[in-house]
Amino acid sequence: MLESFVDFLKNLHFNRELITFCVSMMPIFELRGAIPLAVLHFKMPLPAAYFLAWAGNLVPVLPLIYFLEPIRKFLSRFYIFQKFFDWLYQRTYRKSQRLMKYGAIGLTLFVAIPLPVTGAWTGSVAAIIFDIKPRYAFPAIIGGVTIAGLIVSSLVSFF
Repeated sequence: MLESFVDFLKNLHFNRELITFCVSMMPIFELRGAIPLAVLHFKMPLPAAYFLAWAGNLVPVLPLIYFLEPIRKFLSRFYIFQKFFDWLYQRTYRKSQRLMKYGAIGLTLFVAIPLPVTGAWTGSVAAIIFDIKPRYAFPAIIGGVTIAGLIVSSLVSFF
């Protein structure tokens, strides 16, 4: 999936920096996939890869924090969307409930774990589910993305 997305962006004549930025905005890959892609595939310097992936990973956070719940309420009038949001919220709740008892600090730790489905996207949904106010959630997610980026960068530097 990542390879076909990268090929699609290359066909649009995106350069390696823009591809790294775009990949880091995707909900599955985020910076956990973008940094290794940039460093190992595109041979980008690690600091540049880190910064582009970090910035791209944060782009969807504010819109998610502020607009996901109103969009969910509107779309949940339709059965198919109600099923999707039920699944999304239940999955996020299961994955994050232990850390969320610590509020924004737990959110930072949750986002900082460099594993699939623990990134900024899921952290934004968790902030909504656990009613963490945006003024606390956004800095917590920034901190988590920063830590995750440092962990992934450290791991990639060994290759």
